[in-house]
Amino acid sequence: MLSKPSTILSVFTRTFQQCYRSPLSWNNYTLLKCNNKLTRFDCERFYDCKQKNKTITREFKNIIENRREKLKESERKFKAKGTFILQDIRETRDKVKGKVEEIVERENVYTIPNFLCVARMALSPYLGYLITQCQFDGALAVLGVAAVTDLLDGWIARTWKGQSSKMGSFLDPMADKILVGTLFLSLTYVDLIPLVLTCLIILRDVALVASGFIIRYLSLPPPRTLSRYFDVTHATVQLAPTFISKINTAVQLLLVGSTLGAPVLNYVGHPALECLWYVTATTTVASAVSYVLSKNTYKILKKTK
Repeated sequence: MLSKPSTILSVFTRTFQQCYRSPLSWNNYTLLKCNNKLTRFDCERFYDCKQKNKTITREFKNIIENRREKLKESERKFKAKGTFILQDIRETRDKVKGKVEEIVERENVYTIPNFLCVARMALSPYLGYLITQCQFDGALAVLGVAAVTDLLDGWIARTWKGQSSKMGSFLDPMADKILVGTLFLSLTYVDLIPLVLTCLIILRDVALVASGFIIRYLSLPPPRTLSRYFDVTHATVQLAPTFISKINTAVQLLLVGSTLGAPVLNYVGHPALECLWYVTATTTVASAVSYVLSKNTYKILKKTK
């Protein structure tokens, strides 16, 4: 009997090596013996286990390879589906944009009356600067130019074909409000118009401008974005000034023109000017009330079929 396990292991190893070298020649091979017999069946079973392990390893590799191929196929399908979704989003966006273009009316805003309105707005800060520097002669000349642009833009829009625009219905009163507001603020700065009257006029104009922004938002079809909101070629609403509002604008221009000429012609503090202050305050309040009560102040534009 072998006393050491290492001796048994060495005998088993030598025996198995001989068995493994010629697995098919068992009839010509005499198996060694050590304590208990190491039979031919034991060697065959050990050899079969080794072959089974190789087979299992090969099958496992095949499974891993198949799963890797399935993952690649899933990845390709996912990418194809993502590309399809992006394409569908682009097509939907184009369809929505096309429908919006059908609903919203586009117009040409590059007209002569609109340029004259912009020029009048650009003259307003310079006019205010001249008044604050007490250069009343130059201020009267600039005011005359602004008045001419106001007359011309209305005449051209009514007379020339293609020069009238929905945008002009906003720009013209906006330019008038900027001009009148600048005149009142600068004349109040040099103590030619009372502060209370100026605050009343500015408050009315600010309320009208804020209402215009709200109406623009409400009249804009979805989707409401900043780019579409400030796109002046999208005409969604048209303003219609009331009759009393036109009278109020004329009275205000008469007041600022008369007040601006007072230092030049030496009639500052004349009672007629003070009377004109009260008339201007009355027409200002009346025009604000007319905008609130009138139902035809603005018109929402819809696509004409």
